[in-house]
Amino acid sequence: MLLEKIKTPGLSHLSYLIGSGGNAAVIDPRRDCECYVEMARAEGLEITHIFETHRNEDLVSGAPILKVLTGARVLHGPNPAGTVEYAETAHEGDEFEIGQLKIRVLETPGHTDDHLAFVLHDTAYPDGPVGVFTGDALFVGDVGRTDFYPDRKREVAGLLYDSLQKILDLGDQVILYPAHGAGSVCGSGMAEREFSTLGHERSNNPRLQFESRDAFIDFKVEENHYQPPYFRLMERLNLEGGEAAPRVMQPKRLSLSELGDIEVDHLVDVREPLAFASGHIPGSMNLPVGMISAFAGWFIREGESVVLVASDEDQLEAAMTHLVRIALDNIEGGYVGIVPAAAQGKAMRTIPMVGTDEVERRLEGGEDGWTLLDVRDADERAQNAIEGSEHIYVGELNERYRDLDPARHYTIMCASGMRATVAAGWLASRGFKKLDVYLGSMGAWKAAHG
Repeated sequence: MLLEKIKTPGLSHLSYLIGSGGNAAVIDPRRDCECYVEMARAEGLEITHIFETHRNEDLVSGAPILKVLTGARVLHGPNPAGTVEYAETAHEGDEFEIGQLKIRVLETPGHTDDHLAFVLHDTAYPDGPVGVFTGDALFVGDVGRTDFYPDRKREVAGLLYDSLQKILDLGDQVILYPAHGAGSVCGSGMAEREFSTLGHERSNNPRLQFESRDAFIDFKVEENHYQPPYFRLMERLNLEGGEAAPRVMQPKRLSLSELGDIEVDHLVDVREPLAFASGHIPGSMNLPVGMISAFAGWFIREGESVVLVASDEDQLEAAMTHLVRIALDNIEGGYVGIVPAAAQGKAMRTIPMVGTDEVERRLEGGEDGWTLLDVRDADERAQNAIEGSEHIYVGELNERYRDLDPARHYTIMCASGMRATVAAGWLASRGFKKLDVYLGSMGAWKAAHG
């Protein structure tokens, strides 16, 4: 008997391979899905079923691709706001046998209308289920967001509450298998752990401690979440069925002269923020590899062409992999070698870093033509903000940069300086010249002011 968790870095996506008696099933596969076939074959298993907990908003489903590779049935929930072209519809109470294992379907709407949970039974031990795949309804330390239906806020929050009770009624012994972990855009308070039980969550998950259904609904309605533009692309592809990922996750290597001649929509520097700030090709933006999944979908639109700039080949491959998983894979090439390029006389741009003393001086002096721009999310800013600063969430600069005056001097801040460098890089790529980054940002400010 097999149960394997497959984690997708960046997206913090969790999918699962379960198997018994020569058969196997995959829950919520990602787009680059050959790994599931390889793992199953290594265990002598044939993938016969693919279960989708819901129409994902943050990644391309691998279910239609894996179906072609294996011939497996794909099961999806009712009410997906369209026709899931590649799947059959599963309903409450449906059961599927995977050798000694049995999967039973629970309809669990709230995060999305089509949401399902899949309850895992071991038929050799029939006294209650052993696990539940909860998708984005219940996480370790959090529950699913309910902001995808803005005209039905209270209704969908109430649906999620009812679905959570249905899941919890399975029993405290049941092991929890969510579709995302900490760092995912699908929740905001997930624990760093990726293991838990329903009993532990019942006692410790803050989102399960409300005294009433109405209190839970009130809380969810007031939550603040952001929806990057690429969510709409994921919604469409996960109805139609996305194409298979490129077989080679390595962009074409460009020379310095080729880099200078190529015309693309975005020149994306995926090095770390301090490396980018120290010297980068004019016109490039900064999306460090570890931040691509969170922010690329704000700034790069469907079909737009990209060239990647990296420190090494491994970084190029990692960056392309992250982009492919969210269908932003019109990648024209990659370049490695900023330092050698500078040595050959290639013009570079820098973004200065400033510290707390300089920020304080500018604030106290009321410096003309200068703005301290906070790019954290609204919840972070509500907890603490520097008086005199202005606020635009980093992702929303994709459009709201047009509201800013390119003639002004902007110091960009966030919690540490990481997102601030992403924001500064984007503004620089849009033609802003007077930019610097508050190094340490709110962390440094609190360290100085207690």
